[in-house]
Formats: sequence, structure tokens, C-alpha cells
Amino acid sequence: MSARLPGSFSPARLEALADGVFAIAITLLVLEIRLPETAEGASGGLGHLLRAIWPSYLGYALSFIMIGIMWVNHHTIFRLLERVDHTFTVLNLLLLLVIAFVPFPTRVLAEHLRDPRSQVAAAAFYSGTYTLIGIVFNLVWRYAAGGRRLLHSTVSDEMTKAITRRYMAGPTIYAPATGLAFVSVALCIGVVIALAILFLLPYRPLSAG
Repeated sequence: MSARLPGSFSPARLEALADGVFAIAITLLVLEIRLPETAEGASGGLGHLLRAIWPSYLGYALSFIMIGIMWVNHHTIFRLLERVDHTFTVLNLLLLLVIAFVPFPTRVLAEHLRDPRSQVAAAAFYSGTYTLIGIVFNLVWRYAAGGRRLLHSTVSDEMTKAITRRYMAGPTIYAPATGLAFVSVALCIGVVIALAILFLLPYRPLSAG
């Protein structure tokens, strides 16, 4: 085992904290699925109400997948780290801050997706949240990989470049999707769904050795 530089420490404890935040964020998503309060005897019954909240199901599934993908990528970063330092810890906490925020824009999207007066703002807010997460995620990775600052010596330059290109897809696509909300809410959500599918595809960068 190589000696750690002063001010650096093992990534294990920081990763454990991150795992907890990811788990809580995913759990909170389902708590945002709620039946609307209706007057007693409202027409349609329970079945109608369950069908009517389809935007909540969509938001839950989409956000669950995206948080899960971020967890996988976050684990990938930590698998490549030899150590972490103070700056990396602060950047990682900033990433966890925005990830823990995801249940709120998910609820906003679910509640306003069918309202013509507010669906544009809701979709832009939702996609914009992922744009911010993508930016912070790239900051975390680029700090760790810059000059091979925190990486294991076995991580190749080719692997570092491949991961950098893949992670850049997030903010590069989410930012235009946010702008698309002002043209077409359906296109905005469609791009977010497409990106989720893209990141679900199997991906194995070159071996770390």
C-alpha cells in the first residue's frame, strides 16, 4: 500500500456516507406519490384516482432510475480512488446536497405536468436540477482525475479519458433539454427519458488493472 499524502484519507468512510444519502433520496421518492384529496362521493372512485396520478408514477420511475445511475457512477469513481482529500470531500458533499434535493423537483413535476399554466416551469425545473447535478458530478470526477491527483496508479489514461467523455454527456444533454421545456414539455421529458435509457446501457471502461 502506498503512503498517503498529508491531509488525505481513505475513501471508504466518505463512500459509506454517500451510500446513505443515495438510499434516503430514493426512498423519499415513493413518499411523494400521494392520492389527491377529493370530496366524499367524487365520481370515478379509487381506480380513477390511481390512474389520474400517472405523472407521479412517471416522476418516481424516472428519478429512481436516474438516482440509481448516479449511484453506480459514484461507486465507479470511488473504485478508482486511492485516497481523498479535503477539496474532494467538499465537492462530494456538494454533489450529495443536490442529489438529496431530487425528490422535490420530482414532486413539482408530478403535480404540475398536466397543468398548461405551470408545466413548462415544472419541466424546466426538473431537467435543470439534473443539469446542475451533472455539472457537480463532473467537478467531482475532474478534480479527482486531474493530474491523476487521487487515482490509483493502475488506472490508465485511456480509462480516465473514456469516463470523462461519458460523464460530460450528462450536462451537455440536460442543459439543452431544460431549454426545450420552453418549446415542448413533451420533448424535454422525452430527452430526459432517453438519457436515462442511454445510461442504463451496459458500459465497461477499460480495466483499472
